[in-house]
Amino acid sequence: QVQLVESGGRLVQAGGSLRLSCAASGRTSSSYAMGWFRQAPGKEREFVAAISWSVGFTYYAESLKGRFTISRDNAKKTVYLDMNSLKLEDTGVYSCASASQGGEWLRLGRTYDYWGQGTQVTVSS
Repeated sequence: QVQLVESGGRLVQAGGSLRLSCAASGRTSSSYAMGWFRQAPGKEREFVAAISWSVGFTYYAESLKGRFTISRDNAKKTVYLDMNSLKLEDTGVYSCASASQGGEWLRLGRTYDYWGQGTQVTVSS
């Protein structure tokens, strides 16, 4: 199994920036890629970004491209999500997940095998 622990979520003002972290442990050799998803209150979970461990291929939700950046530190087995120019609608629980396959399938939640507990991001006006 792969254990995932997110951190970095907090209350931030609109226009501000935030970095989320996701530390992976356990059987990380089975993890090919990592993704970030978010869920706002009363809304469905949506894909944010994904990255492969080895080559570093990245995938973004079109609506977030340019404001959000995903990166990874292979030595630390940690994935980051840098969020800039935050908007009220970015509020939600952000969760990271581990997948054993890659490609465009990473945009789908069902592709992922393991999930973290999530970290709350609240953007205020």
